[in-house]
Amino acid sequence: MPKELIQKLIHKFIPDPDVIKGHKNLQFLGEKLHEPNLWHLNRRSIALAFAVGLFCAWIPSPMQMAFAASGAIYFRANIPISVALVWITNPITMPPLFYFAYEVGLWFMNQPASTEESQFSLSAVFSGLADVWQPFLAGCFIMGIISSAIGYFGIHYYWQYHINKKWAERKDRRLKAKELSPR
Repeated sequence: MPKELIQKLIHKFIPDPDVIKGHKNLQFLGEKLHEPNLWHLNRRSIALAFAVGLFCAWIPSPMQMAFAASGAIYFRANIPISVALVWITNPITMPPLFYFAYEVGLWFMNQPASTEESQFSLSAVFSGLADVWQPFLAGCFIMGIISSAIGYFGIHYYWQYHINKKWAERKDRRLKAKELSPR
């Protein structure tokens, strides 16, 4: 995809920062919304946005987007990307991802999986939650840390790779132009 097309797509879906800064319900944030990294696409703000967004994606709460936006403001990361990455855990992907987090928590806490068979009742559900919540939350926390670290360092690596590739292409073009130019 050409760079211009990608930029058009990004600007089409990202809300205008001036509209968000002027929104009446966000006035309590004051000058914090005027930080340039919250809205610009640069290596630092994007890498931090991936770290914040991927960590918040593993928070088992309906407030994931608010946590991601708050984290982006606190760490001065790109807000739209942080909030968008939370949707990795959407209603379709959430059950398998959170089950995997539960399994990771069981492994980390060195606990066996609960194999109790019980009938469906409110007391059975609550007693089952008592056995599940600690490994589940531990797994979510571990997966959040791992995902955010991979996202942060992955973006830094990709960005550096892309820059080095562009510099090498530029150097090759200059050498070819120099060789073709008459002396």
